[in-house]
Amino acid sequence: MENNTELIAQCRATAQEWLSPAFDEETRKEVQAMLDNPDPTDLIEAFYQALEFGTGGLRGIMGVGTNRMNKYIVGMATQGFANYVKKAFPGRTDLAAVVGHDCRNNGREYAETVAAIFSANGIKAYLFESLRPTPEISFAIRQLDAQCGVNVTASHNPKEYNGYKAYWDDGSQVLSPHDTGIIDEVKKVTINDVKFEANPDLIQIIGGEMDYDYMQAVKEGMVDQDVILRQKDLNIVYSAMHGTGRVLVPLCLRSWGFQNINVVPEQMVIDGNFPTVVSPNPENAEAMTLGMKLGTKLNADLVVATDPDADRLAIVCRNDKGDWQILNGNQTAMMFYWYTIKNKKALGQLNPTDFMVKTIVTSELIAKIARKNGVEIFDEYTGFKWIAYRIRELEGKRKYIGGGEESFGYLPYDKVRDKDAPASICLICEIAAWAKDQGKTLYDLLMDIYTEYGYQKETTINVVKPGKSGADEIKQMMENFRSNPPKTLAGSPVVVSKDYKTLKMVENGVEKDFSMPATANVLQWYTEEGLKISVRPSGTEPKIKFYCEVPAPFSGAADFEKANEIANEKVEAIKKDLGL
Repeated sequence: MENNTELIAQCRATAQEWLSPAFDEETRKEVQAMLDNPDPTDLIEAFYQALEFGTGGLRGIMGVGTNRMNKYIVGMATQGFANYVKKAFPGRTDLAAVVGHDCRNNGREYAETVAAIFSANGIKAYLFESLRPTPEISFAIRQLDAQCGVNVTASHNPKEYNGYKAYWDDGSQVLSPHDTGIIDEVKKVTINDVKFEANPDLIQIIGGEMDYDYMQAVKEGMVDQDVILRQKDLNIVYSAMHGTGRVLVPLCLRSWGFQNINVVPEQMVIDGNFPTVVSPNPENAEAMTLGMKLGTKLNADLVVATDPDADRLAIVCRNDKGDWQILNGNQTAMMFYWYTIKNKKALGQLNPTDFMVKTIVTSELIAKIARKNGVEIFDEYTGFKWIAYRIRELEGKRKYIGGGEESFGYLPYDKVRDKDAPASICLICEIAAWAKDQGKTLYDLLMDIYTEYGYQKETTINVVKPGKSGADEIKQMMENFRSNPPKTLAGSPVVVSKDYKTLKMVENGVEKDFSMPATANVLQWYTEEGLKISVRPSGTEPKIKFYCEVPAPFSGAADFEKANEIANEKVEAIKKDLGL
């Protein structure tokens, strides 16, 4: 890196611009220190690129520089966003934006900066009084008939990160052409173009009344209230992971009829440093330790948690030995689809126009469940905005009854257009109540699903490659896989290869086109034995992800451990085949 003279010169030139009086003294001092440092590593990492909108908007480590999250990058992004909104809705004098934030460090400052800039550009800003769940921001955009929204959050990333999710008028995160349109506008903005000076007349603080409306909407995700009333004492332990679910999740659970809700006190404290976890990510088992400890003490039926911005959830239930078992994102999603279809059917609520959505890297067992029950299911790209895209396409024609993805995100109703953990937690507790009604646990239901539809293990292999050199390495890996796709995986011949960048697939040696609403940098391989491998660079983090779906023989709960063992061996073989 140190020898790349051209890159260093480019970074130095960009950094020099940050020494102008448009930046505060503290920022200028930090930039000068980077310029004076003989080791250019920090300078390059901070200035080698400008943060761009990925699958989740802007996201980056907080600090000075164009490749970092700070009030100036937030300011320029918002000025560009405001410019684009005004172009997209020409002649409108009642433009409005909803602005929210989560518990992260600097979150309030960034959110107030966003609201100030929108107001200075003649766009009314509805600013939440304090931290709120991501799905409530999405809900409020639709409820207030706003044209756009911003939520300041880095979701489940480590404490060093913050982020900026940009939303459009339907409450979903921006898609093409708006995403590229916003980026083009942001690229034109210099720091001197940013209108930081707020127009107080165009900023309205919102809070409790929106919470009430949102909670009423969440109840639309309920399938069968009778089962909740019969099991209202279901013993639930909940953790907010130091974030935004702390008030609304217990309130939503109570509004559904649950009365025995216990919270993890240490993790109900708002803290952007996340002192009780290594990383506030529901995918990490470690983050659930305190919840399980309390669950054991209280003999709870299940332990649930939300990530800091309460769009994703985690679930821990009792296995057949009475020990805690963490469900992965695919298992959680599977349960949602299976229960919704089964019980809507039983209650006579399932209609031919109902549909569900999943993402292309989410378990194929879900598609099997839907199809066997005559429910149409759509496969969309990773990122909840694509699920929102499908709901929007069919709005008014068909009824959406659920959709989700393997990364612990689900949405059981259509008043929101993003992952919704408060609603999903209420629904998983309803499912646990239904199971308890029959003397079963969530784990037992999972075994029932595997017995009926077949077992497969889903594993995500994350290869982390930080910084500029990492980004280059990931690009090279994707190019290598494109030009030299594997012929066999875990000893099973590859029979289908899909490239979502070209929208071409090869099936048994024959090339054909397939259809998607856009192209994406994703590769997929299916084998004769039913293995499915998906490869994609993350849109929000410096890593490349390999999603493996591996079947194994299964005839009942007694086979679970053996099936898991067989699947694990195949995953190890896949890693070798892919050189990981």
